[in-house]
Amino acid sequence: MMHTLSFRQRLRLATGLAAFASTSFLIGLSTAQAAPNTGASGPIDPAQAAPNTGASGPIDPARMSETMRVLSSDEFEGRAPGTPGEAVTVKWLIEQYQKIGLEPGGENGGWTQNVPMIRTRPDPKATATVTTRGHTLELHQLKDVALSTLQPIQRLRLSHVPMVFVGYGVTAPERRWNDFKQVDLHGKIAVFLVNDPDFDAGPEEPVAGRFGGKTMTYYGRWTYKFEEAARRGAAGALIIHDTPGASYPWSTVVAPQGEEYDILHDDKDLKSVPLIGWIEGNAAHALFAQAGLDLNRLRRQARSPDFHPVNIHDTTFSLDMPVKVDHLQSQNVIGKITGSTYPDETVMFGAHWDAFGKSTDAQGNTVIRRGAIDDGSGIAAVLEIARAFKNGPKPKRTVSFASWTGEERGLLGSSWYVAHPLAPLDKTAANLTMDVLQMAGPAHNAFIIGAGQDTLQDDFAAAALKQGRTTQPEAMPERGAFYRADHLPFARAGVPVLAVMDMAGPFDLLNGGTAAGSKWLTSYMACYHQACDAWSADWDVRGAAQDVEVVRQVGYSASFSHDWPTWKGGSEFRAIREKSDNTRSAH
Repeated sequence: MMHTLSFRQRLRLATGLAAFASTSFLIGLSTAQAAPNTGASGPIDPAQAAPNTGASGPIDPARMSETMRVLSSDEFEGRAPGTPGEAVTVKWLIEQYQKIGLEPGGENGGWTQNVPMIRTRPDPKATATVTTRGHTLELHQLKDVALSTLQPIQRLRLSHVPMVFVGYGVTAPERRWNDFKQVDLHGKIAVFLVNDPDFDAGPEEPVAGRFGGKTMTYYGRWTYKFEEAARRGAAGALIIHDTPGASYPWSTVVAPQGEEYDILHDDKDLKSVPLIGWIEGNAAHALFAQAGLDLNRLRRQARSPDFHPVNIHDTTFSLDMPVKVDHLQSQNVIGKITGSTYPDETVMFGAHWDAFGKSTDAQGNTVIRRGAIDDGSGIAAVLEIARAFKNGPKPKRTVSFASWTGEERGLLGSSWYVAHPLAPLDKTAANLTMDVLQMAGPAHNAFIIGAGQDTLQDDFAAAALKQGRTTQPEAMPERGAFYRADHLPFARAGVPVLAVMDMAGPFDLLNGGTAAGSKWLTSYMACYHQACDAWSADWDVRGAAQDVEVVRQVGYSASFSHDWPTWKGGSEFRAIREKSDNTRSAH
């Protein structure tokens, strides 16, 4: 699952997303509104459920485990785009597709789709200085700040640039909210709080619930804040980190060491601000205190619609940071089974093959961030589903099996595909994405990401019920999971999506209940994007295989049908799909 989003990639996919109204938008319906246990034909009766035996149909847990072991082995070097690990990964994936018997689904009759990228790598030893009336605060890269750029410049120089605190940095007319008022950000560093204005609000505060409470909207995503800084001409944007608001610790922010990727864009695209980055919470308090400001008090003020941006008095930001710039050619790997009846209609299964490659830990040692679960588990799922389809009757619709590059760097491979589709998006019936599957065994329950978005989620609930499992909305909607995986570019293009992401909450395990599920989730989150996301022979992959079998059944139904999954009335993506309604027909 992605953490490090590309700025300009998100501009293409998400600029303007904030214009969609209503509290129930942006992450799907609220928990109170969602009906995740509702199937396409009406309410699901739990009494209809089969006993939950942990069975997973044709999905083989042992084979999934072996796939994750191979992908996370030393030879693959952490599968970073543009590295020797990519070449090994792409070659291996093609071999697996060939062994299964798939047809090439890439460009020019081949297995791959080229994805041109840029990579920037700031100096990890850089130091920024913040000066206030003769007092200087040093901010060290990867300790106090995580500074990056997406501009192809070999040295980032900022000299005594003024700084402005803009609260949560939200402009939401439909919610009667504007943090910027009339502030001029040109040539300044904008400093933001992470998440939404009501994230920390008490129930007595007027802002409570205006942005969905703990459910993150797109306004809360840090990518939105960088976009706002660019639209307003800022020289840079810094987001103040706090673990609850970001939903991940500082170690996750600094793990990429400032390295950024992006796909190539047209010159007409809005450019990123020269400096993007985060500032660690304690360092932020020190910065504001040096200027005679109380950050905690400003946080409270920022929860009011009357908030006005605050100039950080007599304070300037300076930086002289070398940057290594590389132009890369990465690849998506795509196989397919051509449909027997409707070959121009597509059902797509997908997961990302990339992880974070090699990096240096706090002790200066080179480590491999192997991505065994994130997202070796998703690739294992795609291969298992492909094998099951190939061993069965030929589907009516074409079924595509995609292994995406660059998800961890900003959904880059899937975004490139959506911008350069190899099958018509208006006739792509569904995109089914698997990203991080649990390794703790069979469960009584399953989670729906962005509950209430489309009918594929209803199909998922119905298929899970047949396993004897119940479904529920994600337990931690504040993480904004719906905006953090490869289904999102397809949703933005109007394609109905289903995302299975087992970081969504603690599973109620057959062996140990929710206590055991919580223990697994806590343990895994400590390894999220870290070197310890490594394969283990002790995993119980049967729970992951159960989830994969549910996804297979949803896709199987869609691929043997001529009906079209649809977005629900509360989804911001419904209107996009409706624009191409006349290109689709039902039987």
